[in-house]
Amino acid sequence: MTDLRRRIPSVDRLLADERAVEWSCRYGRDVVRNALRDAIGRQRILAVEGTAMPDAGSILEETEARLRERARPGLRRVLNGTGVVLHTNLGRAPLPEEALAALRSIARGYCNLEFDLGGGERGSRHDHCSALLRELTGSEAALVVNNNAAAVALVVNEFAQGREVIVSRGELVEIGGSFRVPELVERAGGRLVEVGTTNRTRITDYRRAIGDRTGLILKVHPSNYRIHGFVEEVALEELAELGHSHGLPVANDLGSGLLLGHLLPLLPAEPAPRDAAAAGAAVVTWSGDKLLGGPQAGVIHGTEAAVARLRGNPLLRAFRVDKLTIAALEATLRLHANPEAAADRIPAVAMLREPAASVRARATAALSHCPAVVEQGLEVRPLESLVGGGAYPEVVLESAGWASAGRSAGLLEERCRAADPPLIGRIEGDAFCIDFRTIRPGEERDVASIVTRAWGPS
Repeated sequence: MTDLRRRIPSVDRLLADERAVEWSCRYGRDVVRNALRDAIGRQRILAVEGTAMPDAGSILEETEARLRERARPGLRRVLNGTGVVLHTNLGRAPLPEEALAALRSIARGYCNLEFDLGGGERGSRHDHCSALLRELTGSEAALVVNNNAAAVALVVNEFAQGREVIVSRGELVEIGGSFRVPELVERAGGRLVEVGTTNRTRITDYRRAIGDRTGLILKVHPSNYRIHGFVEEVALEELAELGHSHGLPVANDLGSGLLLGHLLPLLPAEPAPRDAAAAGAAVVTWSGDKLLGGPQAGVIHGTEAAVARLRGNPLLRAFRVDKLTIAALEATLRLHANPEAAADRIPAVAMLREPAASVRARATAALSHCPAVVEQGLEVRPLESLVGGGAYPEVVLESAGWASAGRSAGLLEERCRAADPPLIGRIEGDAFCIDFRTIRPGEERDVASIVTRAWGPS
């Protein structure tokens, strides 16, 4: 056994190999050295076990595999075959080409992030999307932070730090990742006051709860669940009137934020940011990466006085967005200013608008990219898609896609998930399914190639 181990070449000898020299230029000499040591350690174990004969070639092959795996980015592109359009685990909304172009333009050099080109003085990053948001929402002022939870936290902290926040019990939602509105309010410095019951809250409940310690009335749109039956809630107009009569701001958290409802005719009506502002809310908050179809961001708009206070809050620095988010969001908002362009060029919007017949036609046509043996083992069947992202919890969209037949669904799913790029689908019954609503036009050949490779011997 000792003699076998002595056949393992030294690290220095292996580093002199022309392949290792090339790797050192690409990855760094120390990185290659460590990878060689790991591979040698494994060879030593195999030699002791007597299961392999140590040699330089196998060590270098294992080292190359380790280096490639190490160089692979942790954040990777995947193909979404789940049918969930705003899939939080898969990054929610894909960005439109206009947003990608804006990202490339801004990321490659310097920009006027906080520089006033007109006056030659320091400017504010919060001005860049403000005019567009005012135009699209009809509000007096607007502000962007890094996500909607930050937007709500900033509002609560500014208007109710050390004071009471009145919220209906039926609106105490839990959002993704186990973040709950009551906990968010508490951590932001407010003291939650629950009014009404789970299913019924009246204006008198709010009126009775107002006192000397009240700082804010918060209305939360329950975008990720629904209550049916014996239900009653207070209209935002009534709350705004009540708040105004007591000198209290009313904030409306819309969550998903469907800016232009007519863009999604297949979906039920949702509270719109413009309507919330017109109803008298001092502040309205919603997400940029859900139904807007842009980057992760928290949008805040409302009265000039309310937004001015938020701009002066020290927490705004912790919640501020970077230049890339601003660039992508501004490009997405410009598309919404032209609804016809938004319908076709914002990927999430286009996916949610696509009729089931069109999805089925794309899935059927994509089969032609598969070899006959694979094509014969797949069927195009009706499927059901979801909006995702905590929006429209009860809405199911008719869709279509591939379903495997006579193949292990679990093995197929595993192999597709291990591909490069990974293809993520779902298992229904005994079939592995790929929903083509979330397979974007142009990705069909990639999907066919991945499934074909995964179809190999079981």
